[in-house]
Amino acid sequence: MTLPQNPDHLDDADLAAWLVRSAAQLAARMRSDVTTFEEKTSISDVVTAADMAAEKLVVDTLRRVRPQDSIFGEEGSEYAGTSGRTWVIDPVDGTYNFFTGATYWCAALALKDDGGVQLGAVYHPAEDALWLGGQDRPTTRNGVPASVQASTPLDQSCAAAYLHHTYLRDGNAAEPYLAAVLGAATYRTWGSASCELAATSAGIFGVWLQQGLPEWDWLPGKALVEAAGGDTAVVQVKGYRWHVAGGQQQVADTVRLLQSQA
Repeated sequence: MTLPQNPDHLDDADLAAWLVRSAAQLAARMRSDVTTFEEKTSISDVVTAADMAAEKLVVDTLRRVRPQDSIFGEEGSEYAGTSGRTWVIDPVDGTYNFFTGATYWCAALALKDDGGVQLGAVYHPAEDALWLGGQDRPTTRNGVPASVQASTPLDQSCAAAYLHHTYLRDGNAAEPYLAAVLGAATYRTWGSASCELAATSAGIFGVWLQQGLPEWDWLPGKALVEAAGGDTAVVQVKGYRWHVAGGQQQVADTVRLLQSQA
């Protein structure tokens, strides 16, 4: 998919596509020269110079072409605009994978307003896959319509699920997590929430779940799943906030199993 070189006159959807692809391509070009990282919360939650450069590219572009919009970026970028709209940016989601040479990393962003998330975009460089969708815009992958897996019981579906080992030591998190995961037919973990949510919007996974997500890890994929005909939910169980997305029955079953441990 060829994108315009100049983003100055694009609509929101085409601009989102330009931004995630440009950010990921910049990070990919820098990848071979990235030899160090900084830990944020743990060894698996890190930031590199590529993350910072990619976020700066997105922020600088948005400040020029959408000067009235607010900005909220994972790597610390914040700007308060006057339009009531906010661009939520994850310049490199799956930075640990990015740094270690794995393929499951992407650039992701969402556009939200008082009515909720309006648009999500994810670009996965390893597949040259651009996901785009939102309210009044059905989700596509490289321009081809995507749809979630048919509504099916969880025990007949594959789940994408992640819980950091820090939380596995706490039964208040581990017990609901295990109840949901063991209720699925099988499960996978890729290490990038936005990659997994994009895949869920195309039915590769029947359901996806994770606890405690910031907006930049949740909103891009939430928009894609909902615009592909899926359901999403956020539920509190034993002090932990769980995010769930996927087919209608899969989400309902997952929420039921999480809450069964309350």
